[in-house]
Amino acid sequence: MYKKNENYNKQKTIELAKQYTQIINHIGEDSKREGLQKTPERCAKGIQFLTQGYNINPDEILKKALFHEEYSQMVLIKDIELYSLCEHHIIPFFGKAHIAYIPNKKIVGLSKIPRIVDVFARRLQVQERLTKEISECIEKNLEPEGVAVVIEASHLCMQMRGVEKQNSITTTSAFTGVFLKEEKTRLEFINLIQSKLK
Repeated sequence: MYKKNENYNKQKTIELAKQYTQIINHIGEDSKREGLQKTPERCAKGIQFLTQGYNINPDEILKKALFHEEYSQMVLIKDIELYSLCEHHIIPFFGKAHIAYIPNKKIVGLSKIPRIVDVFARRLQVQERLTKEISECIEKNLEPEGVAVVIEASHLCMQMRGVEKQNSITTTSAFTGVFLKEEKTRLEFINLIQSKLK
């Protein structure tokens, strides 16, 4: 039988639930109403899950899966799903990350790149900083010839409130090394993330 295993700090859950109870009451609802009785605890656990990146060291994730390899062509992982919380409104933004690096005698296990995305995304964020943090982490630990990161995301703080533009997409990028210096390499990356290879 499937059993989901999620661990939460008990004291933190209690304290956060108290705060969520106050929020529910302050907006004019009744936190004792049947449908809302367990909502504060659910929210307390939810916010811990959505910000678990603060408790994970991204460098350790990469260091545990580094391998020496002579491969020196582009390694690209595209369409990595990401979910984060805008630090200005604590409202979600979500989309896809496309990440490439050109090895310098070191490669990393492929699953570790999406894990790095999750670590930084599971924090209160702005998309610009998220893009930069992912790039810098890969740069520091792999010491590659170059790193390319592009993130495309929809921000509910723009779609549900504020300007309420439902079809807007925000794109951010970070390029280092050969991706920054060589237009040919950068264009190859851009063409690959736009292609629909099967």
